[in-house]
Amino acid sequence: MTAPSPLDTAPQEDAHAPRLAVQSTVGNAASPAAIRRLSHALVGTKPTSARTQKVVVDKLRAALAAIRNGNYALGATQAQAAIKADPDSGLAWHVLAICHEKSGQVIAALDAYQAALQRLPEDTDIAHDLGRLAHQLGYLPIAEKLLLRYLAAHPGHAEATNNLACVLRDQNRYPDAIDLLTPLLEIEPGNAVLWNTLGSVMNDRGQVDQALIFFEEALRLDPALAKARYNRANARSPLGDTLGALEDIEAALPGAETAYEQAMMRMARAIMLMGLARIPEGFDAYEVRLDPALPDAMRVAVDAPRWDPKTENIRGKRLLVVGEQGIADELVFANTLPDVIDAVGPDGQVYLAVEQRMVGLFQRAHPRAIVGGHRAVRLEGRLTRYMPFIQELSDTGVRMDAWTPIASLMAPYRPSVASFPPARQVIVPDPERVARWTTELEALGTGLKVGLHWKSLVMTGARAAFFATGFQLWQPILTAPGCVMINLQCGDVSADLAAAEAAGVRIWTPPIDLKDDLEDVAALSVACDLVVGPGIAGTNIAAAAGARTWMVAAADDWHLMQTDRYVFYPDVRIFKRAAVDGWPQVIQDIRAALDAAVSGDWNTP
Repeated sequence: MTAPSPLDTAPQEDAHAPRLAVQSTVGNAASPAAIRRLSHALVGTKPTSARTQKVVVDKLRAALAAIRNGNYALGATQAQAAIKADPDSGLAWHVLAICHEKSGQVIAALDAYQAALQRLPEDTDIAHDLGRLAHQLGYLPIAEKLLLRYLAAHPGHAEATNNLACVLRDQNRYPDAIDLLTPLLEIEPGNAVLWNTLGSVMNDRGQVDQALIFFEEALRLDPALAKARYNRANARSPLGDTLGALEDIEAALPGAETAYEQAMMRMARAIMLMGLARIPEGFDAYEVRLDPALPDAMRVAVDAPRWDPKTENIRGKRLLVVGEQGIADELVFANTLPDVIDAVGPDGQVYLAVEQRMVGLFQRAHPRAIVGGHRAVRLEGRLTRYMPFIQELSDTGVRMDAWTPIASLMAPYRPSVASFPPARQVIVPDPERVARWTTELEALGTGLKVGLHWKSLVMTGARAAFFATGFQLWQPILTAPGCVMINLQCGDVSADLAAAEAAGVRIWTPPIDLKDDLEDVAALSVACDLVVGPGIAGTNIAAAAGARTWMVAAADDWHLMQTDRYVFYPDVRIFKRAAVDGWPQVIQDIRAALDAAVSGDWNTP
């Protein structure tokens, strides 16, 4: 099996600061039982010669001993020596994969598991380990096939059944996941892991209150189950118990089984700290996003040291600021750019690398900076961001003195909620485009021109719960008298638009590519009287450009930081969505506000 690169391009443009992912996949490739199986398998190794056999067996015995002692780096070295002696040793590749996985080198582990399975195609244990890792990296169809293969040889295996349910869950196949788990729970009602996974299914389905019940049951059965404690935190937070959620996260951290799990838990802790307005502590903790144990952690390809604002004066220096995550995050964290531009002073220079489609918008807003686009590729299994415009400058002799990720500017420049600036444009649309779109909208007739977003480009797993489950839920807004609806939603929404038209609702779609023509999206947003939607790239573009924006936010959205506003865009009006069955009410709230706005009252709560 050859898997594609996990990410060949930049992250999805509406990827916001990471969601708090549930954890329920189980399996420890380095468990004592797994190592015993591998030790027994050593007896049956058949390399090309007796001399080779001795080298392979000796190296693998040393590797397994290192694994038992938790020294995975030494184990990898010994396994690589065995592979050098016999490249066709599937067992050696399997041991190397385990060492890489336990060290947090998930891409290298994936490659090694694949090599092992190619050499030992009938070894279902390798298929299971590879399926579990493929799931972690987001290769859901591949993971499903591998786990089904394992279960065909081991029907009713609880661990593999659990992991397959996780894969089905992350494909939004919630009934299938429940149908898979329920019979096994009837047989094994004391299995805490299965209760935890059932809770994760309910959590992703948006039934957070029911999920909490199942997480509680898992912890009753096994109070030491760190995954369940972490998942309970992710249920408690949207239900209003953020302090209790933070306690759960901190209690779960010592029980993290892998570097990946620990990094994920630390990420959740950072987001909760930011949501509790414990800054700059939360911003410092958010540095975990760059932990190599996270598959999409960013590495920057630039010939310069990273700037440490705590110890280094940047005055008069050339500083490269690199955008990260996705468009929404680049916009959110860009509120610090005026601060860092002032910090380098007139004798220094800020170079800003952002999403290529946003270069002009940022350049107009920050004329003292030099703005260019970034690209992303996979190099040695890591998401690597590089900047062609910086390389071009380097070729002319211009060198960067330092670089920094854009989110890392928050800790030094936003030490408190009070330090956030008043409303200001983060990006500036082209005035000529704004004028052109204003004329276009006027031609549509009278009424408020309402730009509409309603879902994310990424609707897999728990993300789906953050968006209305059916476009029909938006009908009260779509039918508001005195409004002309403007489609700003990128992606293929033809089915939604056809359904609206069939119901007698006209939604005007501009003749542009709403995904790629972001200069026009920003200008059109400003030309509208109002832009409405959840917190995705499109609504962030509108808010950052200074358009009147109404944004739907989860009750525990960290960007609110214990306030009643989106602290990054103080003028944005927030409509909080309850964690359980919150969409119908928030839609009605927006409709009531629209009715008031049509009558000229923009301030009615």
